[in-house]
Amino acid sequence: GGGGGSALSKQTSDASQLYAQPRTMPTPGGGEAGGMTSSPPPAPGSGEDAESSATRLSQLDSMLGHLQSDLSRQGITSTSKGTCSACQKDIVGQVITALGRTWHPHHFICVCCKAELATQNFFEREGKAYCEKDYHEKFAPKCGYCDGPILERCMTALGKTWHPEHFICAHCGNPFGPSESFHEKDGQPYCRTDYYSLFAPKCGACDRPIADSFVSALKKKWHPECFNCMECGEAFKGGNFFEHDLMPYCEKHYYNRQGAVCSQCKKPVTGRCITAMGQKYHPEHFVCAFCMKQLSMGTFKEHGERPYCMKCYGKLFG
Repeated sequence: GGGGGSALSKQTSDASQLYAQPRTMPTPGGGEAGGMTSSPPPAPGSGEDAESSATRLSQLDSMLGHLQSDLSRQGITSTSKGTCSACQKDIVGQVITALGRTWHPHHFICVCCKAELATQNFFEREGKAYCEKDYHEKFAPKCGYCDGPILERCMTALGKTWHPEHFICAHCGNPFGPSESFHEKDGQPYCRTDYYSLFAPKCGACDRPIADSFVSALKKKWHPECFNCMECGEAFKGGNFFEHDLMPYCEKHYYNRQGAVCSQCKKPVTGRCITAMGQKYHPEHFVCAFCMKQLSMGTFKEHGERPYCMKCYGKLFG
């Protein structure tokens, strides 16, 4: 899913297996089921629309009817080759056998565009005949990227079908290899690099995406190897750390940041503190620079930025 970042899989198949195969029209006299038994008339022109085609067919029907009447008046009888499934009239002359029925050649047409199917392959669906173009448009699986019909190889992923060349990363546009996994976000596929770059949490130290385990602290997420003192880079002993401005520090550098480090021993001042000469001291470390006796606030003299007791100051500098 979008948050988990788990890799998903895809399947590739032949699109023709998903819906149908074309029915090939045999040559005249074939007599096979689904085929035609005579050479049909030429197909209508490419610019012919449904209305003009219907008018032409009506005129042709009328001509055939007059021809049959004339032959009858002259004593010439014709043998019926069956009843046309479209017009329910006897078929005299050329006949098409398809879909388990017989047809006048000009009546065997695509149920959608009305184009004659005499000179082309056709597809059958629920007893109806379709030209190749209309069948693909109506029943072929559609590509999840371009929405066009898929006629050959077909990839199935994310509950959709895709042209293999159109199953690509939604960000960088690179196609996925045959065995390459992908990640999904909001119904779109992403390569691993772009998925983590766009959607994974960023490390609070290095700002790079976090793909695996992480440490959650200070309202941020961190790579385990990046969660160290921001000053010295040392790992935290026992997992304990100090926070300053939402960043982790070891004890020494935390107090250094706070300005609470003894000027004498350089260690943090965590209890009582003496502030003198712009520095902080542990009380026991605030001593005379000459006799090393502990000093009290207000009872020392300074010389060369060093503290002295009154007695030593008088002896040395008085």
